[in-house]
Amino acid sequence: MADTHNEWLNELETASKAKQKSFIDSISSKLGRPRPMEKPSHPFRGAPDFWRTFEWPVEERIERFGANFKAAGGHVARLATFEEAKQFIANKAAEMSAKYIIRQGQPELEEMKLEDALPEAQISVWNTDQEENWRARAAEADFGIVVADYAVAYTGSITVLSAANKGRSVSLLPTVLFAIIPVERLRTRLGEALINFDQAGRENLPAGIHFISGPSRSADIENDLTIGVHGPGVVYALFVG
Repeated sequence: MADTHNEWLNELETASKAKQKSFIDSISSKLGRPRPMEKPSHPFRGAPDFWRTFEWPVEERIERFGANFKAAGGHVARLATFEEAKQFIANKAAEMSAKYIIRQGQPELEEMKLEDALPEAQISVWNTDQEENWRARAAEADFGIVVADYAVAYTGSITVLSAANKGRSVSLLPTVLFAIIPVERLRTRLGEALINFDQAGRENLPAGIHFISGPSRSADIENDLTIGVHGPGVVYALFVG
């Protein structure tokens, strides 16, 4: 019985390989080129040397990031200080009637003292109460506020890392996201951010590495685009400095 079963499996494999060969031969014929029989060589590994040293000046990084981020539906503002960022968020809260706000527990946000500018809003700080259901708190929030760990001009992306005081739900679940980006954290290339994780080593990697390139965008097979299904529908990138 075992021999018969093995013979049957061998027959299936032979038939499958014949179909694969026929399919690839057909494609090669239509392309007018012979079917490759050897795997192609890969003499180069990783990014080329010119790309490893490519870098835009700071102002051009901000301009390029803004163009890419806006093209994806995001909003960008340039502010001189964290105090101006606080006032910007307070103005948007008044404009949008935001009552529930959640923020990460980062030192920069502690020093901003958002509570002073938003006395009528309920502001929660991620993971400050072990009894709280923080995902539920983030899901009901009008605003989520984070400080970006990195931003990348070439792709128009914001990088946010997860930690005990930096839950990913703060950037994922609220209706509107404000990502504050200190200008010195803006890089030209994505590799400039990623190399830090390689150098840190596996044991020092954060709980999560999240890339945000604008508001949540979802499309079905008929190309119907919907904003805000899997994340905030409105995202502000606030450059400070």
